This record gives sequence, C-alpha cells and structure tokens, in this order.
Amino acid sequence: MAEKENTHSRLTHASTKRASAMEAFNSQPPSKKKRVPLSDLPNLSNAVNSRTSTVQSNRKKTRPEKKKQDSKREEIDVSCVSVSIHDTTDEENTVEDPQMAAPYGFDIYQYLRSMEAEPKRRPLPNYIKKTQLNLTAHMRGVLIDWLVEVAENYKLVSDTLYLTASYIDRYLSLNAIKLEKLQLLGAASMLIASKYEEISPPDVDEFCGATANTYNKQEVVEMECDLLRFLKYEMGGPTISTFLRRFLKNGHEYSKRANLALEFLAYYLAELSLMDYGCIKYLPSVVAASAVLLAKFTVDPTNHPWNKKLETSTGYKANELKECVYALHELQLNKRYSSLGAIRDKYKQHTFKCVSTLLPQEEMLYSFFDELEEESV
Repeated sequence: MAEKENTHSRLTHASTKRASAMEAFNSQPPSKKKRVPLSDLPNLSNAVNSRTSTVQSNRKKTRPEKKKQDSKREEIDVSCVSVSIHDTTDEENTVEDPQMAAPYGFDIYQYLRSMEAEPKRRPLPNYIKKTQLNLTAHMRGVLIDWLVEVAENYKLVSDTLYLTASYIDRYLSLNAIKLEKLQLLGAASMLIASKYEEISPPDVDEFCGATANTYNKQEVVEMECDLLRFLKYEMGGPTISTFLRRFLKNGHEYSKRANLALEFLAYYLAELSLMDYGCIKYLPSVVAASAVLLAKFTVDPTNHPWNKKLETSTGYKANELKECVYALHELQLNKRYSSLGAIRDKYKQHTFKCVSTLLPQEEMLYSFFDELEEESV
C-alpha cells in the first residue's frame, strides 16, 4: 500500500507529458531503412559530404520556421566540419608511414637494422652448395621470375614479393628439397606472405591454378603448415622494401616527375636483386641503399648520387656500397639472368615510366668509385 502511495506521489505533469509523447511515438509504424552492401558504399569523402548535405536538408525540413540567421549559422558549422575532415595540414600529409615519425625515426631505424641482422632472419649465403643437392642458382632465379609474374597477375604489393623471397631462402638454407617440390615451396611462401601483407589475399585454389594445378590444395596447405612451423609463425620482419621506402624519402631532390622515375628505377633494381642468388649475402638495407645510389646515378650522372643527408639517414658511406652497386649494375645491364625477363618486362610498362630501359654510363660509374677511393687515401 505504501509502495502504491509513493508511486502516485512521484507522478508529475512532466512525467505524464513524457508518457503520452512516448505512447504517440510508439504508435507510429517504424520506418524501413534501405540496406546497402558494404561494397556498394562510396568512399569516405563522398560519404561525409552526402551525410553532411542530408543532415543539412533534414534540418531545413524539420525546422522550416527557424530564422534565416540560424540557418546560415548551421551552414557555417557544417562547412567547418567538412574542412576539419578533409583539409589536413602539410605535416600530417607528409607522415604517411608511422615508421617515418620524426621524433622516433632514428630509434625505429636502429631497431630495424638490428632485426635484419638477426641470424634467424638471414639465409645462409652458400646454402645451395651446403644444403641443397640438385638445386642451382639459375633454378632459384626461374622460381623468383615465376613468382614475379604471379604477383603481377594478382596485383600483389611489393612487400609480399620480398617476404616471399625471404621465406624461400631461409627455408632452403636449412631444408634440402626435391626439385619437383620447389615450385610448391614458392606457392606456399607467397600464400603466407600475401595473407600477412594483402587486404584481400588470393586463396589456396588460386595458387594451385597458378601452378597449372601441378599441386592440389592439400599439398599446398601441408607445405604452408611446414613453412609456418619452420618460421615459428614469425612472418614479419624488415625487407629491402622496408628500407627502400625510408631511403627514397630522404633522396628526393628533383622534380616530381624525376622523383617518380627515381622511385620506379630503385624498385626495379631492388627486384632484380631478388633474382640473383649472389645478392642474398647482402643485408636488405645494403641492397636498398645501393639501389637508391645506382638509380640516382642513372637518372642524373652529373651530380653526386650520395649526399650527406643520405649518408646520415642510411648509415652507409658510398664506398661501403661499391660491391653491391656493381652487382646491381650487372643485373641492370642484363649481363646476368638475361633469359629471365619477368621483372624487366614489368618495368618496361609506361606505368613504371619504362625505367628498365634506362642504363647508366658504365665508365662514369667506375670513375665515381675510383675518385672516392682516392679521396679516402
């Protein structure tokens, strides 16, 4: 009885008004919303603009009697919102890669350099002679050449290709493999790398198809499991591509068009190194720095290709890169692995500014390093 009295005593005019309003609201039939698949949604900027205009139009419809001054104020507020979303500062636009953040850049780079040198992440430089029985350097090159074509067909990012090559060399360093299983190892390696790097990686069936169904789904999955156990599920790590992005950012000195050609040429030279068994003895950072130096020399041989900024950011002096630069130069001149053309054909496309057709002046390159040696004496 006391509870009922307390309940009645709490009833007020405001609560009665709210109850009647809720009853009227509940009596209205719910509006049906049109469901749209995620793939049909426009990009973020269009979505923001359309949402902003919808909100603005709804405000005008629901409150038509509002003063003109208020509606103008609403429009100003909406425009401020759109500016805050789309008009970011130049500083924010330049920092696309979290690893390039200025306050931590040096520490991150030192960490990457220490990671790349860890024994578990490095292949044996002589594993073909030490571990493998029938495998040759050319057979390995044929495998990489095929994987470049697969990556191109499936539009995979370059990081996937570099990780794939790393998995293959590390596995072959400690595991003897039959030649008929070499392509299977390549397919399983790219399957793992694409799962790690890609937003929408190809599935197992697609990799089986890439081998012309030489291997079935079960064989690819079994090799994938074997490779993952060997890697101890540590699939990441710095590759040539990791360092190349950092070095190119510090190597920009030309116009936008020239810088684009420089980037494509550096990536072309770096991918050529994947094909060469002799290049696995170099650390990824050494190959990346050498690719930038040779690319700059090719684009503009009249200027010094290695300035103080690059020396500081990479930690390498130009004369320390001499051996690797010469190795890349031989690949660039098509003196080695000339029968394998997937990488060259890829970078002959206009999409990549046809950089595989660019060649440096050989004598000037040799004289450049000779002058460095004379200066150091």
